[in-house]
Amino acid sequence: MTSYNTLKLRKGKEISLDRKHPWIFSGAFGFIPKELKNGEIISIIDYQNDVLAVGHFQEKSTIAVRVLSFEDKVIDLAFWKQVLAKAQKYRFENVILNLKITNCYRLIHGEGDGLPGLIIDIYHDIAVIQCHSQGMYESKNDIATALDEIYALKLDTIYIRTKGTLYDSESENSEASKSGQEGIWLKGAKDETMVLENGHSFTINVVTGQKTGFFLDQRDNRALLGNISEGKSILNCFCYTGGFSIYALCNGATYVQSVDISQTAMDALEVNLAANKYKGDHLSITANVMQFLNDESIPAFDIVIVDPPAFAKSIHKRHNAVQAYKRLNISALKKVKPGGVLLTFSCSQVVGTQLFYDTIVAAGMESGRTIRVMKSLSQGADHPVNLFHPEGHYLKGLVLHVE
Repeated sequence: MTSYNTLKLRKGKEISLDRKHPWIFSGAFGFIPKELKNGEIISIIDYQNDVLAVGHFQEKSTIAVRVLSFEDKVIDLAFWKQVLAKAQKYRFENVILNLKITNCYRLIHGEGDGLPGLIIDIYHDIAVIQCHSQGMYESKNDIATALDEIYALKLDTIYIRTKGTLYDSESENSEASKSGQEGIWLKGAKDETMVLENGHSFTINVVTGQKTGFFLDQRDNRALLGNISEGKSILNCFCYTGGFSIYALCNGATYVQSVDISQTAMDALEVNLAANKYKGDHLSITANVMQFLNDESIPAFDIVIVDPPAFAKSIHKRHNAVQAYKRLNISALKKVKPGGVLLTFSCSQVVGTQLFYDTIVAAGMESGRTIRVMKSLSQGADHPVNLFHPEGHYLKGLVLHVE
């Protein structure tokens, strides 16, 4: 038995562990000792004192423990090397088919890779880490060492991004926030690199960019758009740095308009346009997307894409988010030519697949148009969902044919 401090489950609460769910809620324990430190590794025992799991303890949280192993296992550097190497093997053998044309991907997707609270994205020669629990943050040095070793020292930079996590600028515990930074350099200090995604070039800034620098979860959906873009006019709303726009143009779209409210994103889009070869016309528009879509002078397009930021990050904001998705899609449908296509997405985890679908149905009914579902979309395979943790499925999308 490992020498970690223990937390004892109430009798009958071991069922979720039997089902391999990686979260243990605070109500599963009859008593939580005050001496347990936030983020420490602990052993979970049942009423017979048998060890069922090992995980990170999170104080003052509904999720009291995030499970790292369903065995009595020591969590040391060897553990991190083993689990990261396993995740790397999965990507190389099952997801990334040709590293010569795609060298950016998600290496660790939290619960989907058995590491709740941890995100690691690879951008060619830069690794970006996000920690969404105290325990993962405390383990950052071992994680970085393991990363460096499994990539055979080929990573120029390992950066832990604190903005947008538990350790953002408002956190007193963040080393980065104390120094006025948005992250910590664990190796090197390179903030920008150029990557390839299916042969298309993108410049990524891991310090100033959204999330870890790019929306890697949309790779397969961008490729799908590319397959239907030839000869089409396309409107890309919430375009960010132009992922969908680049794919469309490089696959024969005749005209693309890209709209986003962020001038910083639009400046990055121009850099990405210059790095790729295409023949079609492109127009960048810095504007509020909803106001833009409601402008009656804007013409209709063959294909419209709406990929907004998360409208809700908590359950109590879900209703307002649903109404926002409905209004957005009603407006977007008005900009689709007869016989055209709408690609619509939601990355709000609290808006489930069925609720998102029902919301789009409501928008479709109000639009008065005949609409068919061509395909349901999701996150890429490098963002796997643990079968026993459906909460890991967050990106929903639909491809709609609009009469």
